[in-house]
Amino acid sequence: MSLSMRADGLTGFVTLDNPPVNAIDKAMRDGLMEAVTWAERENFDRVIVTGAGRAFAAGADAKEFDGAALEPYLPDVCDAIERSFVPWIAAINGVALGGGAEIALACRMRIAGPRAQIGLPEVTLGVIPGAGGTQRAMRLCGLDKALDMIAFGRPLRAVDALKAGLIHAVEDDPVEAADMINTEELQCVVPTWELPAPAHDDAAFAAIRERLAQRSPGQIAPLRAVEVIEQGLSLPFAEAMKQERAAFMDLKQGDQSRALRHMFFAERAAKPPKNLPAAPELTEIAVVGGGTMGAGIAYACLSIGLPVTLLETDQDGVDRAEANIGKLIQSGMDRGRLSADGAQALRDRLTATTDYGKAANAPLAIEAAFEDMEVKKAIFAQLDAALSPGAVLATNTSYLDVDEIAASTRDPSRVLGLHFFAPAHIMRLLEIVKGAQTSDHALATGYALGKLLKKVPVLAGVCDGFIGNRIYSRYREAADTVFMDGSTPWEVDEAMENFGYAMGPYEVADLSGLDIGYAARRRQDATRDPNRRYIPIADRMVELGKLGKKVGAGWYRYPGGGGKVEDPIVADLALEEAHFAGIERTEYDEAQIIERLTLAMINEAADVLAEGIAQSAAGIDLVTVFGYGFPRWRGGLMHYADTIGVPHIVERITALQAEDPVAWKLSPVLADCAERGLNLAQWTQG
Repeated sequence: MSLSMRADGLTGFVTLDNPPVNAIDKAMRDGLMEAVTWAERENFDRVIVTGAGRAFAAGADAKEFDGAALEPYLPDVCDAIERSFVPWIAAINGVALGGGAEIALACRMRIAGPRAQIGLPEVTLGVIPGAGGTQRAMRLCGLDKALDMIAFGRPLRAVDALKAGLIHAVEDDPVEAADMINTEELQCVVPTWELPAPAHDDAAFAAIRERLAQRSPGQIAPLRAVEVIEQGLSLPFAEAMKQERAAFMDLKQGDQSRALRHMFFAERAAKPPKNLPAAPELTEIAVVGGGTMGAGIAYACLSIGLPVTLLETDQDGVDRAEANIGKLIQSGMDRGRLSADGAQALRDRLTATTDYGKAANAPLAIEAAFEDMEVKKAIFAQLDAALSPGAVLATNTSYLDVDEIAASTRDPSRVLGLHFFAPAHIMRLLEIVKGAQTSDHALATGYALGKLLKKVPVLAGVCDGFIGNRIYSRYREAADTVFMDGSTPWEVDEAMENFGYAMGPYEVADLSGLDIGYAARRRQDATRDPNRRYIPIADRMVELGKLGKKVGAGWYRYPGGGGKVEDPIVADLALEEAHFAGIERTEYDEAQIIERLTLAMINEAADVLAEGIAQSAAGIDLVTVFGYGFPRWRGGLMHYADTIGVPHIVERITALQAEDPVAWKLSPVLADCAERGLNLAQWTQG
């Protein structure tokens, strides 16, 4: 049984106890049904239900979703609690999410601790609340708040839940407060199911659907939740509950829910390898370079209480670094995330200097300078001399050879890559790059920082671009080929946005700057396969000064009034280059564009897996979702590949080899999976 029961006079106490977050499994549901019977048999005047540890209950056990539903079902448990003649009070000591919130909503009263949260985030797993959440929430907090909370999966802090009407009180000790409630007062509280549903509001439903179209395109569950809420307004409570449950069961078996559950478990499995030593304590951090990336890394470290020594080459660099971090601090204040005292505390923890000696005691230094090998080698030589022999030296390089950088130090074993993604204080992915000689101590240090920063760590090997940028480079190459051979940047972008990306590859390039990609291509010139087709359009763009949004023109034009507009000059470049290359252009429809770009990424990712650069298909999924905007609701690149099937992928790539056998050379991993009847998630090295 995942709970305990005890009696104290006329009060029954039920404690949900299924560490670490009191997930609601079959044993807990059995226990709750038994608790209802026990309370009625003992004729208590109340039951107080709370959670052990720091959570009330953080939702249903998602592991049960893949199998048949097991009795007792949570809707029946909630119904038994709500209709019992012994009133239940939820003493919400921590997070009450999903099924945990639904148990609380079924109680006669809800009292929360000051740090508690309550929410219905089921849409983040591709389903909707299935135990009365859609129907009870709107009866308690009104239509607008319920729609927002459920359709976007947003939990409410205790104080906001109180204002919304979801809970009755916020108390330092919610269990004690629940025990002190007057019995007559408790008996007078109307059960939630007996409350009237809100009136229908056409404007509210139109507004939420418009917001979902903008912010959750392609996702099924949020719209289904809105539909169930709308239907419930005119149905008896019991009938509305049947509609909710039917929708939940239908969505649970769908591809989107399976994909989102895959990401849920993959994220939680992103942990250090088991053989690593205990993580060292990080007392301060050194960051080299105060540009956009370095400032973001420094700000992230400052925000978790770590003192940061930021190193620059000269006083102008120091001034720029302080200004960059100052902008991030000001932005935090403007958004209400930082108080004036909090902002000052961040400034007090920062030391910006040209003196590497001031970082001598740092157990970890992160280099975030310009992508130039000689620049990085010079920095590492200075770090090597200034920091203690036990300090770990990390590079934030996006592409460069970590082993070559490490070779410039006296002890290559203390060097690794820590590849952050911009903006570093927001993006959750952290590629931890293991060099040929990287020690376990260095890896443990990298993972320790990732944990402190609440990043999603993915172990990567050394190659040009590691996992993410290598796959993204192939994505861009495929996009440029489609563009030159028969499309436009805006058609490519529109196709990939309809697939689920927030932005297509050309708009992304405009934001980052076309000069970044140009520099990477020049670095690759000496090692590029002469048999591989090269698309020169992006080089022509740079030669024309079209460097992206920062100069007002790139693949799109950005007029002073804001927004982006298509540029016919860009379309003409493809016509010119196709003519020079003797290519007869063709038209690609949206499905063909999506297929070519996704197949290119899948094939490259399979090669990344074959070479041991990535440890698993799930790791690649994490990288593509958290670092590159692959739609989470498709489960990441490799999960998506398994959804469409390896045999089909092999068939289509084989067909594309007819037009370019070099770019479309089939990955041995895909061939092996097809031959052995495996999916990519099942494939392992050796």
